Amino acid sequence: MPITVEEFATARPHLLSVAHRMLGSAHDAQDAVQTAWVRAATARSSASVENPSAWLTTVTARVCLDELRARRRRNEGPLLADAVPAADLAADLAADETVLRSEDVSRALMVLLDRLTPPQRVAYALHDLFSTPFDRIAEVLGTTVPNAKQHASRARRRLAPARPGAEETGAEETGRADQRIVEAFMAAARTGDTRRMIQLLAPDSVRDAEAALLPHGGRTTVTGAADIAAETAHFRDRIRAACRLTVNGTPMYVIAPGGHPLATIGISTAGGQVTRITLRPARADDRFDAPEPLTSL
Repeated sequence: MPITVEEFATARPHLLSVAHRMLGSAHDAQDAVQTAWVRAATARSSASVENPSAWLTTVTARVCLDELRARRRRNEGPLLADAVPAADLAADLAADETVLRSEDVSRALMVLLDRLTPPQRVAYALHDLFSTPFDRIAEVLGTTVPNAKQHASRARRRLAPARPGAEETGAEETGRADQRIVEAFMAAARTGDTRRMIQLLAPDSVRDAEAALLPHGGRTTVTGAADIAAETAHFRDRIRAACRLTVNGTPMYVIAPGGHPLATIGISTAGGQVTRITLRPARADDRFDAPEPLTSL
């Protein structure tokens, strides 16, 4: 056996991180790393491996690539939070949320990675997130180094935000002013600061939400700054799991526990205040884009 149990145990935390970025699921990452260990343990070669961590990373990445390709053959779309069976929802999302917070993983990036093809995601994750050299990435993908570089380059382009045209410049300054109000409101919502939220909400502001996102019997429409602020504070845990993205061309926030889209939050402003908040479940046909350069995600 080319890899010892001790060498695998040392490399395992890194392997789990790599697999998580590729598969977007802590549970699937554990399965992939376990499969990689089985392959290593049953390898017929008796020669020692010079770099066990790199060798195991290659094997794990191949397992992840196979899984990503299998998902595509099954025509599986990005995992939406509400698509997880109710009995498993809390445990699975909690595990993914723990990874995001403990490893300081970008929530927005995890949502956007689902836009990539399997080779693009593997190449991007290995090179841009874990600094793996392209010769090893080419080995994982079963291709040439130039092709591996091309997959990573295409991934970066797909993850980059769309550039506004020159004709949109005039509206851009207004949008920035609105965005400052929205960001201030979301910052207050994350901490449950009702006083600050009331200051930012118009007196006759409206919150609309689809019933599927609310507790049984919850009001789909709430009117008035005080009532909206009180309700928003009650759901601050969900707000903490939100990230700013562009959804179908419109800047908004996406509630994505564990990096899995659950709902979108559209916030409208006028006169320096929030006038309407609209919540709806994330849909399989939603297109998520970066709102700004990827390095800020």
